[in-house]
Amino acid sequence: MVDQLQTAESSSNVLERLRGKHVLVTGTTGFLGKVILEKIIRTVPDIGGIHLLIRGNKRHPNARERFFHEIATSSVFERLRKDDNEAFENFIEERVHCVTGEVTEPRFGLSHERFAALASGVDAFINSAASVNFREELDKALTINTLCLNNVVELARLNAAMAVIQVSTCYVNGKNAGQVSESVIKPAGSDIPCSTSGYYEIDELVRLLDDKIADVRSRYSGKALEKKLVDLGIQEANRYGWSDTYTFTKWLGEQLLMKALDGRALTIVRPSIIESALEEPAPGWIEGVKVADAIILAYAREKVTLFPGKRSGVIDVIPVDLVANAIILSLAEALVEPSQRRIYQCCSGSNNPISLGEFIDHLMAESKSNYGAYEQLFYRQPTKPFIAVNRKLFDVVVSGVRVPLSLTVRMMKLLGQNRELKTLRNLDTSRSLATIFGFYTAPDYIFRNDSLQALASRMGELDRLLFPVDARLIDWSVYLRKIHLAGLNHYALKERKLYSLRTAKARKKAA
Repeated sequence: MVDQLQTAESSSNVLERLRGKHVLVTGTTGFLGKVILEKIIRTVPDIGGIHLLIRGNKRHPNARERFFHEIATSSVFERLRKDDNEAFENFIEERVHCVTGEVTEPRFGLSHERFAALASGVDAFINSAASVNFREELDKALTINTLCLNNVVELARLNAAMAVIQVSTCYVNGKNAGQVSESVIKPAGSDIPCSTSGYYEIDELVRLLDDKIADVRSRYSGKALEKKLVDLGIQEANRYGWSDTYTFTKWLGEQLLMKALDGRALTIVRPSIIESALEEPAPGWIEGVKVADAIILAYAREKVTLFPGKRSGVIDVIPVDLVANAIILSLAEALVEPSQRRIYQCCSGSNNPISLGEFIDHLMAESKSNYGAYEQLFYRQPTKPFIAVNRKLFDVVVSGVRVPLSLTVRMMKLLGQNRELKTLRNLDTSRSLATIFGFYTAPDYIFRNDSLQALASRMGELDRLLFPVDARLIDWSVYLRKIHLAGLNHYALKERKLYSLRTAKARKKAA
């Protein structure tokens, strides 16, 4: 691969455009951020520098220390280390620059001088930091997914040439139905004023949300306050046309950036449901349990057999490496093309759709025929089917079964038998998962990515090989049954920190 890149670099638009450039990246402690970082290191050897904004924590207050302990040790870099560990560590030492800062704080928590130096020293900013908690407290979600983007804007204003790549989500579409293009999304609920430039004016809405948050804070505290802020987030999201706080605040963030950076180089990349890698850095590479995986895991452990969903609906899943490639392609474009607003959706529904029913059938078929190959995922062969039903029927069935079971538990407690029924626990698990993910399993929309496909075509044949984004590369049977389940079993469900830090620590001391 390295030899191929060296001989092909002169004919690759992406490699040529990124040569010598300095890029600031947030969110590299997360799943997608790690894959973006790994792909740039492995495929863009002549990049000028990668600057990582990393928040310190109690164990590692310094960004570089946290990077060495929590990022550089990740199995995402296994391929790089196996190919040439010395070259990888030299790259980290010479071209990876860690900045201790917090994206939600003014100037990222940096001094005026350090903030200005950071702005002048980078050519582009990839912001992949976010709270992906669908039921986050409204104040936290607003801060992380919306208001912190004012700090991104402030940085961009100090460098007029800086390109900004904002990682959003296809699900800013909210409750709109039908074909969803790569454009500004109109709210499906209450009216929000639209500007002549196409984005929506959210300043008054944000002030209103702040007032409602302040009112809740004045009346509640502790756990009650947390619950009320979650409830407020869902209530306000529903009012304006979204199913949850995450997608609502990500949409607000898009509008903030489009207004503040109007006429500037702003690219919004919207992935759908991001899951394990198709090929790079390794087939099935994943970190943690993602959206679809919570349901897969519950089925594998026989906690869920019934779930609200539309079997014929297209569930839009996209491997993480295709998302990272889309971000890198859009970065290369933004660095040299005329400054403007661009929106790309990285998804599978429009050109390689898979229905929820097919998704479930692949899962059940593999669990029946080959469950023993996934010892961390399946403790034994599931004996019950996984059935998707209409939401109203799901609610009726769960409520109808739960009431007598709850009464049975109460009677047992009165008789001194303090036992909890397994069936009741499983019903509560099903209901909890349905509350969080039910909207995503009953889709009535199709995400389109015509603009992203056109971008890939413009970049050229070689870049389509180096940075593929086309979902038609996915064979769903192979991906779901052999790649994704294997990745969950191998990476997500057991710790995979493969390398010691002796070299890194020694270098740190020597410096």
